[in-house]
Amino acid sequence: MYGLARRVPGRAPSVRFASRLSLSLSRGAPIDIHPEVEDALATGQPVVALETALTTHGLPPPINLEVTKDLESVVRSTGSIPATIGIVAGRVKIGLEKSDLERLANVHRNPRSVKISRRDIAPAIASKADGGTTICATLIFAALANIKVFATGGLGGVHRGAENSMDVSADLHELTRCPVGLVSAGVKSILDIGRTLEYLETLGVPVVSYSNTKDFPAFFSPRSGFQTPWNTNDPAVAARMLHAQWQLGLENGALFAVPIPEEYAEKGEIIQQAVNQAVLESEQNGMSKRGKDVTPWLLSRVAELTNRGSIDSNIALLKHTARIGGQIAVQHRKLFFYGKIQLSFLQTDSPTGKTYRSTVPLETEESSSLTSAKVLVVGCAAVDISAQSNDMARAAGLHSTSAGTVTMGLGGVGRNIAEACHRMGTPPLLVAGLGTDPWGRLLREETKAIGMRTDGFIDRSNERTAICNLFLDGSGDLVGGVADMDITHKLDVELILEQISKNSPEIVALDGNLSSETIQGIVGHCVQRNIQGSEPTSIAKSERIIPALEESLKGESGPAVSIFTPNLLELRHVHQKVREDGGLTSSPFWWSAIDRLALGEAFRMDLGQLARRKVYDHDNVDALNPPLAFLVDEGVAQMAITLTPFFRNTFIKLGAKGVLGVIRLSGKDAEGWIHERSNPRRRYVVAHGDSETLILQHFPPHPTVVVNTTGAGDSFVGALLASLQTHPNPLGNPTALGQVVDKCQKAASLTLQSHSSISPLLSTLVN
Repeated sequence: MYGLARRVPGRAPSVRFASRLSLSLSRGAPIDIHPEVEDALATGQPVVALETALTTHGLPPPINLEVTKDLESVVRSTGSIPATIGIVAGRVKIGLEKSDLERLANVHRNPRSVKISRRDIAPAIASKADGGTTICATLIFAALANIKVFATGGLGGVHRGAENSMDVSADLHELTRCPVGLVSAGVKSILDIGRTLEYLETLGVPVVSYSNTKDFPAFFSPRSGFQTPWNTNDPAVAARMLHAQWQLGLENGALFAVPIPEEYAEKGEIIQQAVNQAVLESEQNGMSKRGKDVTPWLLSRVAELTNRGSIDSNIALLKHTARIGGQIAVQHRKLFFYGKIQLSFLQTDSPTGKTYRSTVPLETEESSSLTSAKVLVVGCAAVDISAQSNDMARAAGLHSTSAGTVTMGLGGVGRNIAEACHRMGTPPLLVAGLGTDPWGRLLREETKAIGMRTDGFIDRSNERTAICNLFLDGSGDLVGGVADMDITHKLDVELILEQISKNSPEIVALDGNLSSETIQGIVGHCVQRNIQGSEPTSIAKSERIIPALEESLKGESGPAVSIFTPNLLELRHVHQKVREDGGLTSSPFWWSAIDRLALGEAFRMDLGQLARRKVYDHDNVDALNPPLAFLVDEGVAQMAITLTPFFRNTFIKLGAKGVLGVIRLSGKDAEGWIHERSNPRRRYVVAHGDSETLILQHFPPHPTVVVNTTGAGDSFVGALLASLQTHPNPLGNPTALGQVVDKCQKAASLTLQSHSSISPLLSTLVN
């Protein structure tokens, strides 16, 4: 991938789409999905929705905050990810930051938090209010995000005396609209349980007692005296019920009624007597006619009558439903593993849809108001398919298939870098060829689902969409594969230049999968317009930039490429190619550029001191913390400096040994380094030439648990392109340079820990 760069002011991040959210988000709906929830949904981890009406109205402070956090912890203990839902300053939050949760829980400083049901959603958003979502509203947002399980306390229902008041909770009707499994402690004990069950039957909502019997619980008591048609106490069976509804296309939810833990059942009779007394008092003092205010009043009065004993029981049943909800979610996730073959789109949460965090409205492709892209990426957009056999040797011997795992996701170096840049808050335009086959349609839809623009795709009716198909053995090691990338190699340079001229980007990045002729044409076009850069994808493809470098020397206009991010093997290969047969390094231009750097004995001594430092700053076992001597002994620094006349700024990816930056600055860009001298303790060496400054700096690695190596380098490059675009002079002083590289390393680290080709958690790094 070749990065062509100039720096411009920052822009706001764009949306991350969800298939059920797409229409709302395209209209600018203020919905944010927490990065952890987003990552869980994108990688197929089980997620459980939690409400916040109990935080704002159901429990008194300070236990309201404590319990909400405890419920999240209980969900995590099952292997699921909690998605606590609420409204903060008029924005719907699917998954709350700690500060947002504390804000909702602080009812003394924020006494006007609204209790949000369906009717309240739009007014709360319009007035930028804070609000705790009831079961009704939480069901709506869970369904939009394609979260299949929601755990809570007591379901709303038909109120006592509803034959006169017509007071029926909106929770019941929402269960007919939202395909979500509601794990609840039954119906609130202050309600008419019998009429509620009759009403749910009329609405066609499955009601299942989550116990050994068909007894329907009465919130504080495990038995209400009413029976349900179905029961189970197996989370796998509950999950299969939800899965069957999805398979049949049923859009309603299901109620799993969980009895209170047995150790609290004895208190049930006492608490129920208090409930009856509180209901009687509400009828006598008129509170029963106060609509949604009656429930908080009744719960508070019951707490008084039981000396807060009802609160302890309430908390116990909340934790119990959260635990069971997490268990059901885990089992539900397993249902998408068919036999021995796992079918998973790595960019989706299930075969039914995708969810991504929204930050600002997306301008649709049809809109004439689409702004010019400041970052433009040209290269490969591919579908990655990996097949891992349980017994590859046996299958090969029999020339047959074998049981195993097949995974599918979005890939291609250009596409990966564009997504990383997008998630880092800088919306790019991806220019790539797509066939008009099903794979092309998949790539277009999934790219749109992430919230990225798709107007840069070039349809090629007579070409196949790029596919990379890998074959792995039982240990996950590569056995072989097929990469069909012809469509990228054949991209028409004129169509690419048309997009560049149309958008006038500040940064252009080129994928090494492009042909040498295409790269040469694009680089020449960009040099004329002061847009530059580059980064290869593999050893074989890295040399495709050489003809473009040769052509740029004729104009002697300075480095053709401003950003070069090779690994060690690519660095060596390009270095060899520019030196062989009296090549580019024998030109007068190269000698003049090197002379201007004024690299003398002092620079070499400083570089030697840097080479004596360890990879990490902290003391460690030498085997785990080797010295940086390889920078000099293996000629890494020398090769990078040799290439500076062609590549203005080089960031060498050293894997477990970190990153080496070789930065060449002049004019105003170098002002922050003018008074800096070499400081090996801070890991940089500086040479001040007549008109230019050269900085060579090592950046220690970020220790990371590696889950998947695919896309880590692309995440680094995407983050770098975003940083170059969003900061006025990102390399212009030691602090700025350090912050940029640190963010790029964090981006790579997050992707190393993710099953996705680009981790959705990159969005957490946006300032």
